[in-house]
Amino acid sequence: MSDHVYKVIELVGSSSKSSDDAIQQAIAKAGTSLHNLDWFEVVETRGHITEGKVGHYQVKIKVGFRLD
Repeated sequence: MSDHVYKVIELVGSSSKSSDDAIQQAIAKAGTSLHNLDWFEVVETRGHITEGKVGHYQVKIKVGFRLD
């Protein structure tokens, strides 16, 4: 096993569907400009309420990626 160095960033994904979809949105967007994405950690979950119902889910995640 070789040694790696990681960079960790925080992202907030949002979705009107679910918290899982919010995570997927954040990771998919990060993957368009970053490479070597290896892991994520959910830090915070919150949402927006509209007319007594969940309007949007918001999930803050930490994403780790290997440096070249």
